[in-house]
Amino acid sequence: QVQLVESGGGLVESGGSLRLSCVLSGSPFSAYVMGWYRQAPGKERELVAHIFSGGRTKYADSVKGRSTIFRDNAQNTVTLEMNSLKPEDTAVYYCNARTSFSVEASIYWGQGTQVTVSS
Repeated sequence: QVQLVESGGGLVESGGSLRLSCVLSGSPFSAYVMGWYRQAPGKERELVAHIFSGGRTKYADSVKGRSTIFRDNAQNTVTLEMNSLKPEDTAVYYCNARTSFSVEASIYWGQGTQVTVSS
């Protein structure tokens, strides 16, 4: 059974930085595209960034240039670092693991971690 456990987040001042980490257990880490999504109050969940097992990455335009996602396949961990945080970055951040982007993909979610950016 795949489990995703997130850590990091909390209250951050505008312009500050954060680091979110997620550990996957229960299945071979390299089999998954790992990602971070976020959901702000009243809004739909949206992609922040994802990273393929080989290291290729994709970022949402809203965080591009101030975010880095990386993975440690030996430690089964994916990490998101964000800087120059803005109040609009406030959201619950969810770790995501998926086997692919096809309709047959297996998709798993972490429990979410709150990030609040004060203005």
